[in-house]
Amino acid sequence: MNLSDLRIFISAARRPSLGAAAQEMHLTPSAVSKALRRLEEALGKPLFDRSSKQLALNDSGQLLLDRAQALLALADQTKADLMGEQAAIDCRVGGPAILLWRHGRMLTQAMQDYANSRLRLQAMFEDEALAALAHGEINAAIVTQAVTDGRGEHWSDAWEATPLGSVTQHLVGGRQHPLVRKLARRPRDAGVLQAATEEVLLYDFACPSRSLFCGVQRGARSDGWRDDQLPRRIRYWTDDLQLLLTLVKAGQALAYLPDFALQDPELRRIHVTDCAFECVEQVALVWNRAQAGVWQHALAQSLAGYNS
Repeated sequence: MNLSDLRIFISAARRPSLGAAAQEMHLTPSAVSKALRRLEEALGKPLFDRSSKQLALNDSGQLLLDRAQALLALADQTKADLMGEQAAIDCRVGGPAILLWRHGRMLTQAMQDYANSRLRLQAMFEDEALAALAHGEINAAIVTQAVTDGRGEHWSDAWEATPLGSVTQHLVGGRQHPLVRKLARRPRDAGVLQAATEEVLLYDFACPSRSLFCGVQRGARSDGWRDDQLPRRIRYWTDDLQLLLTLVKAGQALAYLPDFALQDPELRRIHVTDCAFECVEQVALVWNRAQAGVWQHALAQSLAGYNS
C-alpha cells in the first residue's frame, strides 16, 4: 500500500466515475483502475461494489477512506516538518469569496517564508468549505462565527477555530454616485460622508439575492441591511461580487458592503446618521490542529496576529 495509490483511491471514492477521478489526478482512467487494483490486492479485500456502471464504496472501502485521510495528512505533515521552509507546501484555503478577498493578502504574506509553497484560494460557501475540510480537500476554511457556533453536520470536534476579527457592513457608494458627490460638498466630520436615511433611500441599491457568506437565498436580507426598518429600492440584483462592485463603482447604485471594501479608492463610505442598526460578523479560520504541520500552526498564528 503506497501513498500515491491512497491519493488516487480518495479521489475515486469521491468522484462519480473513474474518468472524473482521472481528470482530477491528471492520469488516464486505466492508470486509476490499476492503482485501485493494486490497493485491493495489497489489502486482500475489494473496496468497491462493481455491480453497477459506477464505482460505489463497500464497507471495507468506507473504512479505508476514513483512515486514508489521516494517513495522508500525517505523511504530508511529517514531510513538511522535516523539510522546514524548503518544503513544497500546497496550501489550500476555502471559504466565501468575500472573506478570501479580505484575507487573501494576509495569506500570501503568511506563506512568504516557504519559497516552494503554492497557495490555492478556493471560493465556496461556508457549509461547502467545511465539507471540503472534512474530506481533506482543503487545509483550512475561513467562515463566520454563525457557522462555528452552529456546529453543523460537517463539524468535527478535532477542529479549532482561530478568531480572525470582525467584519462590519457599511453603506458604500462610488465616487461618481450623485449622493456621494452631493455629500462631498458638505462640511465633513473627520472626513466621513454623512447622510440621513431619507436622503439615502431616494437612490437605487444593488444587492445579492443570496448571502455572500453561506449562500442561502434571503432576498433583500442577504447583505444584512434591515429592510424591515429602512425599506430600500433595490434595482440591481446580482450574486456575483465583482459585478456588484462594478455597479457601485460606476455610480449606478449604493450597496451595503464589508468595511474592507473601502480599501478601494473608488469607493466611499456613507455614514447614515439616524440608522439604528449595524451588521457585524465575527470571522474564524477553521483547521485541524492534530493533523496540521508546523507551517499550518504558523499560518494560523500569523493570521490571528494580523487581526489582533
